[in-house]
Amino acid sequence: MENTITLHRDLAEYSNLVSNMFSWPKTEEEWEQYKLSDEQIAFFNEHGYVDNIKLLDGHHVNQLNEELLKIMDTKYEKHDLLYEFHTNESTDPDKVIFHCLGHWRLTPGFHDVNWNPAFVMAAHQLLGKQGVRFWHDQLFCKPANHGGVVAWHQDYSYWTRTSPMQHLTCWVGLDDSTKENGCLQYVPGSHKWGLLDKPILTGEMDGLMEFLTDEQKAQFKPVPIEMKKGYGAFHHPLLVHGSFENSSDKPRRAFVMNVFADGTLSDSNDEILTGVPPIAKGNKMEGNFFPKLYPLK
Repeated sequence: MENTITLHRDLAEYSNLVSNMFSWPKTEEEWEQYKLSDEQIAFFNEHGYVDNIKLLDGHHVNQLNEELLKIMDTKYEKHDLLYEFHTNESTDPDKVIFHCLGHWRLTPGFHDVNWNPAFVMAAHQLLGKQGVRFWHDQLFCKPANHGGVVAWHQDYSYWTRTSPMQHLTCWVGLDDSTKENGCLQYVPGSHKWGLLDKPILTGEMDGLMEFLTDEQKAQFKPVPIEMKKGYGAFHHPLLVHGSFENSSDKPRRAFVMNVFADGTLSDSNDEILTGVPPIAKGNKMEGNFFPKLYPLK
């Protein structure tokens, strides 16, 4: 999987695969193997998510975990390219959750997962067969024994600087994720509740509850999403989700890819991501930092 060319320091300069980690399909027939079924798409529309989609093989996971070690090193020389970097974002001093944004700009593997054919085809289908553009990525890593929580929240409540709401999130495990090590949990149907106020992302697990109606609280029935490493789950931008602490003896490492439909507009004149030039309100979200993932043309 080694690159045969010398890459630029900032991989945001490339809007295509930069390694041989994945092969881009050349025909419609080759794309067929990556398509979700009609049943999976219907389940997503009804419940707000679809899970246990295989996205990576074992060698992909191994490469990404090696790259993750570099990224987590506070002395790594590319950290200035990140939008955020938190060795521990937990508000609980006894817990730890590593969280960063922008790592796609740093290493070939985390760059190229955004052009993983299995990912982009599923995203294309779940966005109503619209073109897919990259929004931003995230790493969420919970160490064994004292991993922190990610509070119940809706992703779009943090993304209102773009419009319209035509976004999608994909969560991918780099370890087997279980209830014991703090797997992702979804509240089925909550994507139909409308936009809620946002809590502190890594603060109190139940911070969102103060913003819910009695009816919503009665419908609040989380489902744990246990998956083998290399598998992913897609969810709607308004689906309430979160994850409990990791008190097991195994780590829970994961990355997130956030995308939106091509044609999404900026809804702010301010800087949208740290260090990224602003896009004037009303203008299309595009350019090197928001590349087209599918179709490439």
